[in-house]
This record gives sequence, structure tokens and C-alpha cells, in this order.
Amino acid sequence: MSTPTVWPRPDGTPISCREKLRTLAENHAELAQAMQDAFDDAVLMGVDEQAMRRILAGMIGGLVSPKRARSAE
Repeated sequence: MSTPTVWPRPDGTPISCREKLRTLAENHAELAQAMQDAFDDAVLMGVDEQAMRRILAGMIGGLVSPKRARSAE
């Protein structure tokens, strides 16, 4: 899972702040490792690989935007 080379804003322009790019790259690496570890554990414990991929994708699909959460308050 390679780190994206571009992190686009909603308007399509790329994030260019070095500190933000560093944070995004660190978050990506940490999440990739955590997801791989969870996937490995599940498969080694007998969970079907495709089922685990669906479970992980479902978790991603269920993420709530912090912008949406704030507007609901």
C-alpha cells in the first residue's frame, strides 16, 4: 500500500503544506499497518479472505466526516 503522491482538496487542488503532507503520510502508514495486521490475524484465525476484505471495506464506508458530524450539532 504505497502512500498517495497527491492528496486532493475538495476542489481538486493538491495539499502542499509540508507539515500536512507529513501527517497524512504518517497516518497512511499507520493505518496500512493496522489494517494489514487485522487482516492477517483474521485470515490466520480462519476468516475467509474475501469476507474480511468486505468487512474492512464496510468499516471504511461507515466513516463519518467530521464536517458532517459538526453540522449535525
